[in-house]
Amino acid sequence: MKDAEVKQLLKSEGYPEHVWKGGKKGLVEKWAKFVEEVEAGYRLTLEDYRNDLDVRSLIARLGLDEEVAELDERFRRCLVFSAKAIWECDQPHAFWIYGYPKNARGELKKDLRAEGFLS
Repeated sequence: MKDAEVKQLLKSEGYPEHVWKGGKKGLVEKWAKFVEEVEAGYRLTLEDYRNDLDVRSLIARLGLDEEVAELDERFRRCLVFSAKAIWECDQPHAFWIYGYPKNARGELKKDLRAEGFLS
C-alpha cells in the first residue's frame, strides 16, 4: 500500500490528523518513540499504554511488520509476558498485547496492580 493510500485510509476511518498525516513513516516513528519510552520506564497510565499498543496493531493491519521488526525485538525484551491479554487486537500473532513492561513505573505500575497483572 502506498503512503498516500495509507493516509487516505486512516483519514477515512476517522483517525486524528496527527495519526494519518504522518502516514507510514509517522506510524513507525510513533512505535519507535513508544519502544524508547518503555525501555526507559513507561510512566503514563495503562490507558495511555493501551493507546500506544493500538499503533502497533495498526502497523500490523497495514502490513508494515517488517519495517518495525527490530523495534519489536527491543520491545519483546522489555516485557513480562502474560497469558491474559493486556489489550485487544484483531491481528493474529499480536505478541504486543500479551505483556507489560518489566520496569513499569508510576501510574502504569499502579494501574497494572489494580487490574491484577502485578501483585
